[in-house]
Amino acid sequence: MARTDIPVLETRRLILRGPEPEDYPNFKATFASYRSRFMGGPLNPYEAWMLYAAEIGHWEIRGFGMWMIHAREDDRALGMAGGWQPAGWPERELAWIIFPGESGQGYALEATHAARSWFYRNGWDGAVSYVDPKNVDSLMLCDRLGAKIDPEARTVDGSDVCYRHPGPEALRDTRLAWAIEREIEHYADPALTPEGVPVD
Repeated sequence: MARTDIPVLETRRLILRGPEPEDYPNFKATFASYRSRFMGGPLNPYEAWMLYAAEIGHWEIRGFGMWMIHAREDDRALGMAGGWQPAGWPERELAWIIFPGESGQGYALEATHAARSWFYRNGWDGAVSYVDPKNVDSLMLCDRLGAKIDPEARTVDGSDVCYRHPGPEALRDTRLAWAIEREIEHYADPALTPEGVPVD
């Protein structure tokens, strides 16, 4: 899929669109920080540039990729979420990262839910997430998305855990789907306080 053809996804608080060159400074700062420790970082400037080039090229090569998450209210960049399957990845992954200072507000849940829903409407019959077992925030997000550890699945390098997401049929008109939507509504409504522990 050409970068010009990357779909734009909109949610109550977010706009997800393809990565653009002007988004790179936020990406570089994030991957130079401790925030990226569970995603191969921190990276030096060259490594960050190469990874961002891969984010853009992934859409061209695979036909899917990561969206840049923007706040609807002011267009600031909040992070990335979407599909990821570079060379060596056993399966298509649903992945995310939230930029420093933007965590704890439910953006990753809202963005990954929108991304997963779009992939499922467009041919995916499932997805996995490869998570560092020390990444507590992402482990909790997998749980909130209904993903479960698949002990039989191949991992990327043996140091990660493979979480398998429920497929489209397993999500359709279920209590899980209702719960995800309800939690997103709680984050989005300033009059309400999100239930549970606020993580990414």
